[in-house]
Amino acid sequence: MSDFVPAVSDEPTTAPPTSAGAGPSSEASASLWSDARKQLIRNPIFVLSALYILVVGSMAIFPTLWTDQDPRECLIGRSRQPPQDGHPFGFNILGCDYYSHAIYGAQPSLSIAIGATLGIVLIGGTLGLLAGFYGGWVDTIISRIVDIFLSLPFLLGALVFLTVVKVQNILTITMVLVILGWTTIARVMRGAVLSAKNLDYVLAARSLGAGNGRIMLRHILPNAVAPVTVLATIALGSFVAAEATLTFLGVGLQPPEESWGIMITAHQVYFLEAPWLLLFPTVLLIGTVLSFILMGDALRDALDPKMR
Repeated sequence: MSDFVPAVSDEPTTAPPTSAGAGPSSEASASLWSDARKQLIRNPIFVLSALYILVVGSMAIFPTLWTDQDPRECLIGRSRQPPQDGHPFGFNILGCDYYSHAIYGAQPSLSIAIGATLGIVLIGGTLGLLAGFYGGWVDTIISRIVDIFLSLPFLLGALVFLTVVKVQNILTITMVLVILGWTTIARVMRGAVLSAKNLDYVLAARSLGAGNGRIMLRHILPNAVAPVTVLATIALGSFVAAEATLTFLGVGLQPPEESWGIMITAHQVYFLEAPWLLLFPTVLLIGTVLSFILMGDALRDALDPKMR
């Protein structure tokens, strides 16, 4: 994931808050998101990417809306037959309907990506918020922990962890991705908090007696969440690709589980004689990853006041 930190909202120009519980921070944050929403709706790249993700998401949540075929109903006599009427993706090496495999394969990939993204946002966001707000020894300890995890190569670390646990399923893969992926979110959140905690309305709230918890959640977090949202969107695509990569290397999901990574791995050797077996899952995988990345780029531009 990129370490680029989109700019947080500009310093409010309204008057200081008249009470510890209210101030311009919430108004500025609401205005930022309102302006961003209007810009995103007018952005065709964001709209098309979002529509593609909605389609893929509906495949994962409601696969029966897209196919009535049972992916485990196989006839070996249909092995590697090309696309035909009623079977738009043809059949795999076991004679199973390949289109239904592609539809049901969306669920594990997106489950891992969403679970891992929620995990890194929760862990990285919390630690980054604490490090940036309290500073001192808290910041030092958290920063050194971040440095230790950053020293672990992502792919190599995932290979080692999944080889050690010897259980490759949605839960274990998600946990490994969270363990290795939270550091960038933590650093971005820390930087955003450092730039927001000394703004006038935060200092005014503190002078009026607001507690640390209220200041963090009410005044600082709304202004620090924008860059984290951008990174989380891009991380969704990165984790979809990571799941497919780990599966391709033999430490990811295993049959009879369905995923695009398994489809690519099982049929790579048949590319010359049956190219559609590799083409269809690859197109779905690339389209999903690219859509998340394009959505993240559009969010970055919409949430960065300097880009307007």
